[in-house]
Amino acid sequence: MSAFVTRLEDAIGRVLLAAVVVLVFTGAASRFVGHPIIWSVDMAQAAFVWLCFFGALKAMRRKAHIGVDYFVAKLPFPARRAIEILLSILALAFLATMGWFGIQLTLLNTARIFGDSGISYAWVTAAVPAGCIALALILLAQLVRAIRSGGLVYSPEPRSDAGETPDDGHAPSVRTAGEL
Repeated sequence: MSAFVTRLEDAIGRVLLAAVVVLVFTGAASRFVGHPIIWSVDMAQAAFVWLCFFGALKAMRRKAHIGVDYFVAKLPFPARRAIEILLSILALAFLATMGWFGIQLTLLNTARIFGDSGISYAWVTAAVPAGCIALALILLAQLVRAIRSGGLVYSPEPRSDAGETPDDGHAPSVRTAGEL
């Protein structure tokens, strides 16, 4: 199921990216010829908000969010592991807080119309709680996996063989400061 969900997230992300490109291009071209499609920019903005969260999901699954681990990488493994677990708990608290306020924001915006698109602004702001919930679920799964295995939460999984690639078929490109 996880592989299916990952492929679905990737497909939705690709569709959203294509929609942003097409909507922005269409809006610009229609303005150029004197017949603007006024809702195209609004829809592109809405798609971009959702795209940001789908990109964050992909980065979270791949453990590819930016981080400076220069000093943490030099710590002994038990200290590094403890710091990563603590940071995961703090990140989960942050995501829960953002998700809660995102729900409140979405409920406040149900009657508001988004620009000239005619849709409720709640469809745009719903990306915040939906994205935070999905990010929290991924992080929680990674945290539980790290605790059970005795491994690290944020560091890329060690590869047993140089030719091995992650589930999504892409070669990992993340290196820690300790590997530099």
